Amino acid sequence: MSYCEREQIEFTRSRPYHKNDQAWIEQKNGAVIRRFVGYERFSGVVAGQVLAQLYQATRLYVNYFQPSFKLLQKSREGSRVKKTYHKPATPCERLLEHSSISKEAKDMLIAQRSELDPVELLHRIRTSQTALAAISRTDGVERPGNENLEQFLAQLPYLWEAGEARPTHRQAAKKTRHWRTRKDPFEAVWPEVLSWLQEDPETTAKLLFQRLQRTYPEKFKNGQLRTL
Repeated sequence: MSYCEREQIEFTRSRPYHKNDQAWIEQKNGAVIRRFVGYERFSGVVAGQVLAQLYQATRLYVNYFQPSFKLLQKSREGSRVKKTYHKPATPCERLLEHSSISKEAKDMLIAQRSELDPVELLHRIRTSQTALAAISRTDGVERPGNENLEQFLAQLPYLWEAGEARPTHRQAAKKTRHWRTRKDPFEAVWPEVLSWLQEDPETTAKLLFQRLQRTYPEKFKNGQLRTL
C-alpha cells in the first residue's frame, strides 16, 4: 500500500467473479512457475527450502537471460484480431531501455548481469527440480521430512540414477490395462487359428490371415491383418 502511494499508483482490489482483473499478475503462473516447478503439491521444511533455492535461481535466469515477447498493440480487422509484438527481449533489457529508470539502477542491473553465468543458473535450477521430483515420488521411496537439506541433496544421485527427474517432465506410472476397447473380431475363429499353428508352427500371420479369408469369405477385411 505504501509503495503504491509513494509511486502514485491507484491501489485496487479485484472484483468478485471477474477473474481477469488479475490477468497481468497471474499470467506468469503457467509460463514460469508451472514450467519450472510442475503441478505437484509440496509440503514440509525441505520442500520449502528447495523451492526457495529454485525460485532464487529461476528469478535471475528469467529476468536476465530468457527473452520473451511483449504485446505492442492489438487491432481488430473484421472477425480477426491482429496482434503486433515488440522484438524479443529479456526483462533486464527492457528496463535498460526504459527512460524512467535511473542511471544508478541501470548500472546496478548491468553489474549484476555481468556476474551471472546462465549455465551455472541452469545447473542450480536442474538440481532443485531433481530434488522436488524426489520429494514428490509416490513409488514407495521414503520421502524426506525435516532432515538437513544438504544431506538430502547428497542422496539424489542414488535416488535418480536413471531417466528424467524434473517434475515438469516426470511421467506418471502407467496402469496395466486389463480390458479391451473393442470386440475381438477373431474370437469365434481363434481355436481354429491355434490348431493351424499347431500343424505348422513356422507359418506367418499373413498366411494365416489369407487362409481365414479363404475359409470365411467376406468376413475379414484386409485392414484386420495387423489385429491378427
